[in-house]
Amino acid sequence: MPTANLSRSETAARSAAITVRDYRVELDLSAAPDRTREGFATTTTVAFDATTSRTWLDFIGSSVESVTLNGAEIAVEYDGARLSIGGLSETNTVVVRGTGVYSRSGEGLHRFLDPVDNQTYLYTQYEPADARRVFACFEQPDMKAPFTFAVTAPSGWQVLSNRPYAAIQDNGVIRDVAFSPTLPISTYITAIAAGPYHSVESSWTRGELTVPLGIHCRASLARYLDADTIFEVTKQGLDFFAEQFDYPYPWGKYDQVFVPEYNLGAMENPGLVTFTEAYVFRGAATAAQYEGRASTILHEMAHMWFGDLVTMVWWDDLWLKESFADYMGALASAEATEWTDAWVAFANRRKAWAYLQDQLPTTHPIVADITDLEAAKLNFDGITYAKGASVLKQLVSYVGRAEFFSGIRRYFRAHAFANTTLDDLLTELSAESGRDLAGWARAWLRTTGVSTLTLDNGAIVQSDPRPHRLAIGLYDFDPLGALVLRERVELDIVDERTPVSLAPAALRLLNDGDLTYAKVRLDVESLATVESSLDRVTDPLARGLIWSALWNATRDGVLEAERYLSMARDFAPAETNMALLTAVLANASFTIGHYLPASARDRWSGEWLESCWATMHSSAPASGAQLAWARAVAGAASVDGRRAADIRAILLDRVPDGLAMDPDLRWALWTASAATGDATIADLDAELTRDDTASGRTAHRRALAARPEADVKAAAWECALGDTTLTNDHLDAIIQGFRDGRHRDLIARYDEAYFAALRAVWDQRSIEIARRIVVGLFPAADSLDGVDRWLASNADAPSALCRLVVEQRDHLARGLRVRGLPQDAHSTAG
Repeated sequence: MPTANLSRSETAARSAAITVRDYRVELDLSAAPDRTREGFATTTTVAFDATTSRTWLDFIGSSVESVTLNGAEIAVEYDGARLSIGGLSETNTVVVRGTGVYSRSGEGLHRFLDPVDNQTYLYTQYEPADARRVFACFEQPDMKAPFTFAVTAPSGWQVLSNRPYAAIQDNGVIRDVAFSPTLPISTYITAIAAGPYHSVESSWTRGELTVPLGIHCRASLARYLDADTIFEVTKQGLDFFAEQFDYPYPWGKYDQVFVPEYNLGAMENPGLVTFTEAYVFRGAATAAQYEGRASTILHEMAHMWFGDLVTMVWWDDLWLKESFADYMGALASAEATEWTDAWVAFANRRKAWAYLQDQLPTTHPIVADITDLEAAKLNFDGITYAKGASVLKQLVSYVGRAEFFSGIRRYFRAHAFANTTLDDLLTELSAESGRDLAGWARAWLRTTGVSTLTLDNGAIVQSDPRPHRLAIGLYDFDPLGALVLRERVELDIVDERTPVSLAPAALRLLNDGDLTYAKVRLDVESLATVESSLDRVTDPLARGLIWSALWNATRDGVLEAERYLSMARDFAPAETNMALLTAVLANASFTIGHYLPASARDRWSGEWLESCWATMHSSAPASGAQLAWARAVAGAASVDGRRAADIRAILLDRVPDGLAMDPDLRWALWTASAATGDATIADLDAELTRDDTASGRTAHRRALAARPEADVKAAAWECALGDTTLTNDHLDAIIQGFRDGRHRDLIARYDEAYFAALRAVWDQRSIEIARRIVVGLFPAADSLDGVDRWLASNADAPSALCRLVVEQRDHLARGLRVRGLPQDAHSTAG
């Protein structure tokens, strides 16, 4: 599809010449349960004004049967992605009848068959530009219009869209559902979900406004759906945003549907928010999982205003919605729900994502230069989300919270149902705060990189200098031995070196309170205190900042990997904040696999497994900590088989007291055993019989591919690259199984084949599937030679593909550098 990509310049020209008035979209999904039917009938009627004689509509389907312009049928000019239309008048109505294709990749209209009850489920996912896989449209965010959807589905199906029903007719065979017209919205946030979904209803009322609420999931997951908890967070969020935004919820209803094989955490379709089914917990879940789900619910809810009501003109300003939603999700969690420690998870987890992304050679400003859709697809990253949210947190302090929210309210009122750029936002914030924000925007929104702050001989030294408002926390031991804040010093810094006078303290913590966006280093004395007494720091946010400083220093090669692992082993068992514990466990596992020299890796793999095993057994029964450590055991056991017999005993009958052996944990343990050669096909098949669900079948694929046998790895390789019928989840499972167990001796032979296949993968697969293959199968080599040869000989490759390869190269180079292996002149520094 040579014209599937869309550039910023051509879409700007199109929106200048075309003004859309409305859409009517009719979809015939009545044959969706028939797996032999790959497509569905789609009819789009779009009315628009034009100042040009020719334009195009975007549509990616199997065929276009007919095109009617102003009542007359015209020739079909269609290349598989663009439908050219000539002979336009000042006012036009175009009717396009075509055939769309059900998706297996989570892009467009995804079709899923539930193996539990053999029922079919459909849902849409469009961002940034996959509405064109379902109906013909002007696929760009600045061409908003009202949409009226009409769907034909099997009788009895639940059919949902952005708006409430206008009419339903069901004759026992098919169901015709017509929806009320939407308010003006962009194509990428229109939505449909259809199937025998299980539904729970409620409502939210504020003043004279009552909003119907719905929560939906597959029927086979209904017993796991904790709808009351989700409704509670939903109502708390609506209360919070109604108060802060002072703009009534505009979308009529608020449905939330949990869908299978989803590519994202969630998507903000107004009135019909979609979430990954991973948020429907099939067994025990930690506090960190519940907190993460609440934050995601509130993130998507913030989008009802940031992104849906007011939308960016083009993907350069993606941050105008994602950074705000990330910030608002954490703020609302901390202030409106039981998850009052939400900023702890944000500081340690979300900002870690931003710091990682901002140190890659492909980093970009928060306000990015997005020339086309392929670039946009890859910009849903740690910069756009977490760095942007971190910077917004600083901006609130800079302009004042009251002034910030007053400016936001002005922004909503001035630009409701329209499209904006950065300047539009800054105009409203400046007007309310009285501050000229141009300098702030230049320093934070239009630059790249992250400063590193260090205390050195009575001064704060920062690399890559920027203006920061920060605090230094001085911590000492109290009479009971706890390490507590004694004094906090707040100051502004701009220069590379800023003198500061500090009293002696056992621990001096830069960026105490997490006021700014920067990596911090612990001075020698503070590191010594932490190394002996990290578990005595009582404040969870302070502990989170310390863990973050330790992790960043390890990644940068400043702190020896074995010192980090020693602290993780010594202090993680005492960590009470589940978000911090989860992050430390993941980072320790990553450190062993990527940052230790080979001479230390085997020893630490065994030590870490034994530490996880012991802590799992010593943790309080049925606690979140016990569950987190059991999951860590599964990860550690995938590279060290010494506990294989004990793990088999747990799986068969000797479960530690209180440990919830839900299906996901069982599969994690079986996969670990498979990766070390200690589980047979019969074992895995028996577990599938026990859990013959969609998740179980996906996990079974992964476990089979994890077995350390040459022919198994060969089959997994061929499947990942050659089987175009794999769903997105099944592809991930095959790739993960191929990589499980750190069997470099079995998979190194595929390095050359990987690089030889890259161009074909990118050309022939959708960008979502191609991205999974490019990232997931990147070789974990001990040299940069292979990737450097590919980059040198593929300078003409698509820029989005090159970006992915360059990023994976940088991750590999960092690992080699931290391990002390030879580097070439092109390697980047931390």
